[in-house]
Amino acid sequence: MPFRCVIVTPEQQVLDESLEQAILPAHDGLVGILTDRAPLLVRLGQGPLRVDVAGGQSRNFYVEGGVAQMKDNRLTILTSEATPASEIDAEAARAEYNEAVARRITDQHSFEDRQRHIARARAKQQMAAQR
Repeated sequence: MPFRCVIVTPEQQVLDESLEQAILPAHDGLVGILTDRAPLLVRLGQGPLRVDVAGGQSRNFYVEGGVAQMKDNRLTILTSEATPASEIDAEAARAEYNEAVARRITDQHSFEDRQRHIARARAKQQMAAQR
């Protein structure tokens, strides 16, 4: 039996469908979601989000931060970015990586910002390569 999933960014509602399974990039690792899962509230990290829609098809999204809540067979994902893998350009991801690596480090904050941008670009490159 499928469960409902809604993905929302500040700009739009990205998805509102019935799913068989979702695999979320939580801040501390991957979390699998199935029907009748116990209630859950998790902080999202950055990386690939996989949703398996009814009928056996999978879709992948790059998500960055936010929260996910599973309650009463309804998964709600609020994130700052949810880009379908099909829209990720490998060349743009490579350029984003090169730009992140070239960033100058002046203090702890700039170091952490640089590392976050590098991880984001790597995740996008991996998703683009898997298409």
